[in-house]
Amino acid sequence: MAHPSNGPMVPPFSRPEALFTDPFGMTSWLRTRGIVLTMDNTNEFTAAISSPTPGHPDYKQGASNAGQMNTALHINWEKVIGLKGFATHTLFTSRYGTTANRMMGDWLAHSSEIYGGGGNVVVHLVTAYGEENLLGGRVSIAGGRLTEMSEFSASSLFCNFQNNGFCGRPKAAIDNQYITSYPAGEWGFRVRGRPSRYIYIQAGVYFAERGIYANSQHRTGFHFNSSNIVGQLAPIELGWEPLLGHQHKLPGHYKIGGQVISAPNPDNYYDAQGQPYALSGRAARTHQQTWSTWFEIDQKLLRHSYSNAEGGLTAMTGIIYNDPRTSLRNYETYVAFVDRGFIRSRPYDSFGVVMTYVKIAPGVSDTDMLDLSMIPAKTAPNHATGVQGHVTVFEANYQIHVMRGVVFAPDFQIYFHPNAQKNLKNVEFIGFKSQIQIL
Repeated sequence: MAHPSNGPMVPPFSRPEALFTDPFGMTSWLRTRGIVLTMDNTNEFTAAISSPTPGHPDYKQGASNAGQMNTALHINWEKVIGLKGFATHTLFTSRYGTTANRMMGDWLAHSSEIYGGGGNVVVHLVTAYGEENLLGGRVSIAGGRLTEMSEFSASSLFCNFQNNGFCGRPKAAIDNQYITSYPAGEWGFRVRGRPSRYIYIQAGVYFAERGIYANSQHRTGFHFNSSNIVGQLAPIELGWEPLLGHQHKLPGHYKIGGQVISAPNPDNYYDAQGQPYALSGRAARTHQQTWSTWFEIDQKLLRHSYSNAEGGLTAMTGIIYNDPRTSLRNYETYVAFVDRGFIRSRPYDSFGVVMTYVKIAPGVSDTDMLDLSMIPAKTAPNHATGVQGHVTVFEANYQIHVMRGVVFAPDFQIYFHPNAQKNLKNVEFIGFKSQIQIL
């Protein structure tokens, strides 16, 4: 007979701090029966405090608001019907609003990351998958409608911030039309194993679907047939998660990964004849395989002796490098710091700063140059009104723990070369992010 710790076992579902801890005993009643229901709201407001670049009548100094309602249902089928180690996870969202950065000419990093990908519908299906946990939870096998970048190159720390160049995941990590990121899902399978307490390795196969962010096919997320599948994505990631420092109190996460994307992707400069397509007028060359890679670190550097378990100063850094033939963002690098509980009387508050740098692929820059040098000038890709080269975004915020389940974070952002264009003046935004964990 197998030792209980080595048998199938569903890991405990998390229980976030919520506004309604246990309304009418419902939460406790459901959890004792293996059912977890959570609901939360995120709202993000940004307003430009600088004027737009002159000479562009479509640009304006404005403000925007965007948000979402999330509902998640997790079921431990071991408790429900005795199916050892098996759980299902379903997530729905409803999004609303828009984002202010586009008013100023930037299309690379939303000032409100919660915008887009399933907005303005009452119900949008994000994920719906089953997960089998074996060997005491040391092996996890998942399959169904999954969001790839919620599993790979992922961290719960990213969304301490608001700008979409970083929150959710560094934007270069999804710099391909087939890579799914929240709230888009696709059919896929993922296997994760822990050969030791501090090391994991995971790999998956996801089925590349055309138009995963397009309203025509995936507005509600319930488009389940295979008519849009055009290839596969095969990611792999190795991670080390040590506990460093005195008495092993400082957690860290070190990960390296990459993926091969076997699906048709256009070249960003050449046509099928090896000529610049901006000059030839022919369609871009198609690549049946492309790739992306990442190396990322977060490490808690110190813990405040008077704070809770979440308190302390954490540093984050990383780089994402993509195939320069097919990418828009050739690479992105970042550095960030989050300090939670540094004020003794405010143990749940935190202060964060992040700087991201994105380098545009050389082929994209060269195509912009050719398009814009023609008389009359052609429309350049990616809404560019100048040659795209590189962009740096800085963000700082202070998260105020208002009350149980409620966080309010005043926010400041500045774009150096919006849309990676030197012809656009720097833009500053102020705003806030509010998060309410309802259940």
